[in-house]
Amino acid sequence: MSQNRSVATRCPASVPPPGSRGIDEILAAARTRLDRLDPEQAHMAHRTGALLVDIRPAAQRAAHGTVPGSLIVERNVLEWRFDPRCAARLPQAVGYDVPVIVICQEGYTSSLAAAALQDIGLYRATDVIGGFAAWRIVGLPVLGPTPPTRPSTLASPATAGRASH
Repeated sequence: MSQNRSVATRCPASVPPPGSRGIDEILAAARTRLDRLDPEQAHMAHRTGALLVDIRPAAQRAAHGTVPGSLIVERNVLEWRFDPRCAARLPQAVGYDVPVIVICQEGYTSSLAAAALQDIGLYRATDVIGGFAAWRIVGLPVLGPTPPTRPSTLASPATAGRASH
């Protein structure tokens, strides 16, 4: 046999390796460990001292906005920044009982991230159901881009010039 065969040839996508789990299973298992909060509950917890941690990449924050007072810690460094044993931790990572509420764009990645924080001992870590999108929809405070104007409210090209006269 040739050692140049591709991984796809050796591991067809239709046959998962023994012991593997699909992302839907991993997400469901993570969520069974979390006391997830809806946006209003997360907002109240944040107002009373919980850390609201936005793990979205810069491009998503720029495109959609941010929550005032949230702590920006992108997903790729989250565990290092919150592990109280790690030299790269944030000043807010003072112990294992810190209430951390993770928010992402739609509430999927945040569930996995909150479970990862629980894995390092932050037993109060959880996330926001529906993420930033749900936060914005229910009208909670946001900073950043305003929703686009509906085309029906814009002046037509034929009347636009007359409106200024």
